Amino acid sequence: MLIGLIVGYAVNYSITQNKFEYDKSKLNAISNPEIKKQVEKAIIKYEEKQFKEAKKATASNFSILSDIFLHLIKMIIAPLVLAVLVIGVAKVGDFKSVGRIGLKTLIYFTSATLIALALGLVIVNLFEPGKVMHLDLPEANVETGVKISKQTSSNFIDHVIPESIMRSMAANDILPIVVFALFFGVAAASIGEPGKPIIKAFDSLSHVMFKVTNFVMNFAPLGVFGAITAVVIQQGLDVLGGYLYLILCFFGGLLFFVFGVLYAISLAFKINYFRLLKDVKEPILLAFSTASSESAMPKTIEALEKHGISNRIVSFVLPLGYSFNLDGSIMYMTFATVFIAQSYGIDISMADQIKMMLILLITSKGMAGVPRASLVVIAGMLSMFKIPGEGLLLLLAVDQLLDMGRSATNVVGNAVASAVVAKLEGEKF
Repeated sequence: MLIGLIVGYAVNYSITQNKFEYDKSKLNAISNPEIKKQVEKAIIKYEEKQFKEAKKATASNFSILSDIFLHLIKMIIAPLVLAVLVIGVAKVGDFKSVGRIGLKTLIYFTSATLIALALGLVIVNLFEPGKVMHLDLPEANVETGVKISKQTSSNFIDHVIPESIMRSMAANDILPIVVFALFFGVAAASIGEPGKPIIKAFDSLSHVMFKVTNFVMNFAPLGVFGAITAVVIQQGLDVLGGYLYLILCFFGGLLFFVFGVLYAISLAFKINYFRLLKDVKEPILLAFSTASSESAMPKTIEALEKHGISNRIVSFVLPLGYSFNLDGSIMYMTFATVFIAQSYGIDISMADQIKMMLILLITSKGMAGVPRASLVVIAGMLSMFKIPGEGLLLLLAVDQLLDMGRSATNVVGNAVASAVVAKLEGEKF
């Protein structure tokens, strides 16, 4: 990571020093001052465009490394989730037991989601980064590159219940895979002896996929290097200065959630929180470095099992958590929406903020697998509350950095969720 920062800064500095500059001496031939001013503006705009394209082109050469790593991870996710969840459900045994564990899991997920959403609102209202920072607002109706996706009951059901398990696996759509695995695992366990060979086959598949994971993880340092270097080349370290207050506010909120809220939950359920954090340290760092919760999932499963949580709990709770319990991402949704409103001087009443929180409680579910899911949901919120959609551009400069914090928090949140459900099931670890 440190090497990526150094290389990224060096390359960014080199591009900055050698950026394209138009020979402005030719402007002296223009006698009309108004036309001259317009031409100067056009030249500056063109120079900025060339500068951004040069950084983007160079960064893409390094981001290839992170793209390869993330593609390898995504290659693993679907068969791994299917295998471990089928085994987990088969070990639970019947619909009654699955329903009991599932109910406890969903109650915890809903509670954690409400706390994360509320904390996002508290932080943004307490520190008011949108009002304090006085950022230059984007031009009206400018394209953000993020399409609004309105979550209706119809497309939510389409996203949850698979028409084809093969299509869901090809798209790495976790939630439909979870639904299929629940039915398949219970069915395999319920038929007794004839189901044992298929359960054994899935058990073998899970072991093979974990071995493949170990092979892929050997590429992790190069993937992390490519991701960090590409971000620093494109954004530079100067962007941190302009957005420092926003970054401190959000990361402060994440730290409070991790070391305040989750620690309190762990104390309530008599979980050794710091031992748990130590055991999941590697997947947390991996998620932070790659800005992807998904990349850490295989190692999180291994880490939680080594911590002493049974395979039947981990393989059931963790895949569900990637659709229903992304605490860092959920907290960001309320924080970012109100931040943009503050930047535009729009006052959102407390009643509307509570309404926003309850809407996000529903619409944030089932968004796993959607590229830039948090931004897509935020775009929908901006439209719903009549906040200019182009305000999303205020966040894009630092979204990658904020996503690193969100992803790491998601991993910790799901680790605690697995531990809580294990404790509720009477496990000792």
